[in-house]
Amino acid sequence: MNAFSDAFLYLNDPYNWTRPNGILDLLREHLTISVVAVLAAMVLALPLGIWLGTSGRGGGAIVVISNVSRAVPTLALLTLFAVSSIGFGAKATTIALAVFAFPPILTNTYVGFRGVDADVREAAKAMGMRRRQVIARVDLPLALPLVMTGIRTAAVQVVATAGLAALVAGGGLGRLVQLGFGQQNYGLMIAGAFLIAGLALLTELLLVLVSWAVTPGPRRLPFLAARSRNVATPEPTASGVPL
Repeated sequence: MNAFSDAFLYLNDPYNWTRPNGILDLLREHLTISVVAVLAAMVLALPLGIWLGTSGRGGGAIVVISNVSRAVPTLALLTLFAVSSIGFGAKATTIALAVFAFPPILTNTYVGFRGVDADVREAAKAMGMRRRQVIARVDLPLALPLVMTGIRTAAVQVVATAGLAALVAGGGLGRLVQLGFGQQNYGLMIAGAFLIAGLALLTELLLVLVSWAVTPGPRRLPFLAARSRNVATPEPTASGVPL
């Protein structure tokens, strides 16, 4: 319990938040690395997933790319970058995290666009829509829930893994964990781990709300929708009146 009380005291000291290289500065670095990595993965994965999903090709390639990318540990990439021209720092971490975020975005985008009913596409073309219009007005709204799920999964994984940036002098909240480990200060380690976990949870919550806001159709707050699904619907009798 001593370590947890030390972590609580550390997090409740305003000076630890506002001082140079304090929690706020590290949080800014952590978010910058994570956002750039996810955006870079989106720039590459979304167009590729849309093209493969709408053309109906590349299913096997998607599986291979996804499996190979997930099999390569982020720490191994950071080690390779450290001995290459990329070197240490935030640049190496951002590239490694972008590679880490690429598979879920690509896979979900491909599956989302591949799952759009072909009859819906044909109906849109019969109405005179061009290929780009079909993708933007028909495919994208239908595939958006899966696409957002992939982005959300990638973002949460990146935020939770960005703590490794401290191992290659990349900054971020992982520096608290590294510093605590070097000083055998377990309270500081727990504080850093708590901040990273809390940031990952907040990222999940934020992107759930964003996904709810941008998904077309009837809208209901996610937690209310989950609650309503758990409520049993009374079965009608032969006369049509619920029991």
